[in-house]
Amino acid sequence: MLADISKGTILYFTPVLMLTSLLLSLFSYLAPTAMLHGQVALLTVTPSSALTQPGSNKAVDGPSIFLGPLGSCSRPNNEAGLTCMPSSISPVYNTSVFTSNTPSSVISAPPEGAPVFIAISLVFSVIFFIMFTAISFRHLMGKAGAICEKPVVQRVSAWIGIVAFLIGLASTLIIFMWFGKAADDFNQSIQGQGSNGPQLIATIGNAFTMIWVAYAFFAIPVVVSLAKFHVLATK
Repeated sequence: MLADISKGTILYFTPVLMLTSLLLSLFSYLAPTAMLHGQVALLTVTPSSALTQPGSNKAVDGPSIFLGPLGSCSRPNNEAGLTCMPSSISPVYNTSVFTSNTPSSVISAPPEGAPVFIAISLVFSVIFFIMFTAISFRHLMGKAGAICEKPVVQRVSAWIGIVAFLIGLASTLIIFMWFGKAADDFNQSIQGQGSNGPQLIATIGNAFTMIWVAYAFFAIPVVVSLAKFHVLATK
């Protein structure tokens, strides 16, 4: 019975985890300019009195900006609609909604190579998902499944998964450190202005939470592929 549960998990549950990982990574990459405007972002700057009036919980109206790897969406106040920049691997963030004393200069796009490498990782992830799923369901594919029985196909699938995982994770860590420093610098500059500073606060966005969950899920099919790789190598 335990063997059947283990087999069922590898055959059916692992591809679902890989698909979930792929979708989460894609959503976090395209947001907020192409989709999920104002809902998902890598970094957000929103109205708040927490830095200028510590301990205050009053609601504040003001400009907001939502940053992603491909661009930004912004609005001049809480009631206004979002204006999104065109998606680009060399994004330009629209900080014109902020006042002159806002330290918007610290909000800049990450190194150009990072979004490119994430895109490369997504392409490899799609290929890995297709190959991994085909290998898992090769027993249902008839004659076409014989191709997936070949050790070289399974080795290539494993290597593609490893490359996609490492490139994507490394690029994400670079972007996380980039925006983390930008948020710290922005908030410190606001605090330095005291009560005369703009009522804004920068925070790391929920897109990173989606990405960490995505790579936690991604790790499982990669480990399964490596296990198969190890078994094949020792035959």
